[in-house]
Amino acid sequence: MKKYHYSGNKLPNSATLIFKIKTIINDKISSVENYVEYQPEQIHLSLSNNGRDMVVTWSTPDSTGDSIVEYGIDKINLEAIGKETIFVDGGPEKRKQEIHRVLLPNLKPDTVYKYRCGGEKGWSPVFWFKTFPAGDDWIPSIAIYGDLGNKEALSLPYLQKEAQNGVYDAVLHIGDFAYDMETDNGGYGDEFMRQIEPVAAYLPYMTSPGNHENAYNFSHYKERFTMPGDNQGLYYSLNIGPVHFLFFSSELYYYTEYLGPEKQYEWIINDLEEATKPENRAKHPWIIVLAHRPMYCTSFNSDDCTFKNTKTRVGLGIPRKYGLESVFYKYGVDMEIWAHEHTYERFYPLYDYKVYNGSMDEPYVNPKAPIHIISGSAGCQEGHDQFTPKQPSYSAFRTRDYGYTRFKAYNHTHLYLEQVSINARKVVDQFWVVKDSHKPYTIL
Repeated sequence: MKKYHYSGNKLPNSATLIFKIKTIINDKISSVENYVEYQPEQIHLSLSNNGRDMVVTWSTPDSTGDSIVEYGIDKINLEAIGKETIFVDGGPEKRKQEIHRVLLPNLKPDTVYKYRCGGEKGWSPVFWFKTFPAGDDWIPSIAIYGDLGNKEALSLPYLQKEAQNGVYDAVLHIGDFAYDMETDNGGYGDEFMRQIEPVAAYLPYMTSPGNHENAYNFSHYKERFTMPGDNQGLYYSLNIGPVHFLFFSSELYYYTEYLGPEKQYEWIINDLEEATKPENRAKHPWIIVLAHRPMYCTSFNSDDCTFKNTKTRVGLGIPRKYGLESVFYKYGVDMEIWAHEHTYERFYPLYDYKVYNGSMDEPYVNPKAPIHIISGSAGCQEGHDQFTPKQPSYSAFRTRDYGYTRFKAYNHTHLYLEQVSINARKVVDQFWVVKDSHKPYTIL
């Protein structure tokens, strides 16, 4: 940068002074514009296609030429190399960044690994994660929620502390991130990924898209996260312990200008056919499906779930096609977890607006229909949703408190869920699901 010195008794005239000031400012602007950033940020983990190996994803503002993860158990003595791809935001600035992805294969079960990511131009701090135990007979402990923004992210401090204390094996975030990731030419997306790093850099952070990810054909969602399968994270499935988790995109029913539900619908049926084969359901008896927009809700608004013919439930068009409620019923899906409504709501076992409890006293012991849960209150600037003044008979419990859901699959017969209220700073709902067998339902 040029330096200017004044000497002598005569002050420079105003034109000369303005020219020199402009030159100094332009030199500084030029140096800022030419500044190159290689430091890894927005670091997060996800599970690979086999549900066990880990994928490390991060971002750098500029291309580094390499994508490396150094990792190990007692000491960092292993290396995995991946690749970087350019991501261009769809906003007017067409802002670019590099997304790096590296697979860590053949990890030992039930083992703590330390890792750092980056390359010779810049490295992250050292993080750690713990792999799943061997086999399928172990107890997954999972945090589940949707609708977490940059602002009013009230659940995040609690999740961060619990994640780093080893409370969970994974996090499932079912739609709506940042509010919205494309805002400020993608700056909101960057900030969100930085904010969740204290959780997502220590645990696999598994996701599905919500309506707030729709911009530019869901590009921020599809490019920033690294989910298993061949469908850019829109739909995929995973086995974790005794549970088969099936993630799908409710948004394909609402943003059909991008991609309709036809292909996904076929994939869901094929996935459930495979999951319900006797040899597979013997290993992973619980089938849990997750997506953003619910089939049922008791919110006091005009969302689709407040109407009887919800698109995900009964399908699109006349005659209706691609409805999923009958599919999930046919294959004996145990539970359906949603978000979108900024509430928590637990329903009795439900099919076609009719309750099919296991019994009057123990509705969740051998229930005769899937159990629906809404967990969309992690926290965002849009605030809470209201409930209908009268609670319908098929709604078992509901709260407008901010919070998130804890999920545990204890064995082949017992599931446990509880809802943490940030407002009350305690668990406000808890229940067990007990099933002696897992099979398709039959309406009496």
